[in-house]
Amino acid sequence: METTQTEQTSLMPAQPQKEHQWLQKFVGEWTYETEVMMEPDRPPVKSTGTETVRSLGGLWVLAEGQGEMPGFGPATTLMTLGYDPQKQCYVGTWVGSILTYLWQYEGELDAGETVLTLNADGPVITGEEKIGKYKDAIEFKSDDHRVLTAHILTDDGQWQHFMTTHYWRQQ
Repeated sequence: METTQTEQTSLMPAQPQKEHQWLQKFVGEWTYETEVMMEPDRPPVKSTGTETVRSLGGLWVLAEGQGEMPGFGPATTLMTLGYDPQKQCYVGTWVGSILTYLWQYEGELDAGETVLTLNADGPVITGEEKIGKYKDAIEFKSDDHRVLTAHILTDDGQWQHFMTTHYWRQQ
């Protein structure tokens, strides 16, 4: 079987690029506090937890969280983030011990290199049996504080904010 040059290149070990290096900012031990808007006209529901983020070969970061998931109880979550040079975008996944859905992300870093915006399709939070469009923005306020804000695209075409999570690095 003859191998083409493209196939040979894809089988070579990948070298971290600047986009992969940026992801290393996530590596470490974190605590978090989440506020979720469960219902309109009601105060947000708060929860807390911890997250351990490690690097996988300098190309990926793996973030494992432990804590309360508002409306669900105790949960373990795992997020992967990397950069795909062929797609020229950040990619990732998210799974949780409380859902059977595999969330798949694609996104980009802003020009100031402080906000990573990730887009995904997933089950709507209203409990309906349909898939909606989501946008998560992860902003580094400093090396030791980042904020994730989550939005869903509503039927009227507006992005509705429904969750904010603050992460603080543990020294």
